[in-house]
Amino acid sequence: MDISALASAMIAARVGEVQLAVAARLLRMDAQAAGTAAKLIDAAEANADRLANVAAGIGANLDVTI
Repeated sequence: MDISALASAMIAARVGEVQLAVAARLLRMDAQAAGTAAKLIDAAEANADRLANVAAGIGANLDVTI
């Protein structure tokens, strides 16, 4: 094996390490995002349950312009 082949193999190995590191980071971010989305949905359900007893029409004409 000559020097250029050895250098190419080392560079390819390093690129593979970087790709694996990026993939692992993306998987962790995706898992965190899924957990955050689940918490948001739970909070929305809790708020909807509390608002179920509010009279019909409350907030229908709410002006939210700035």
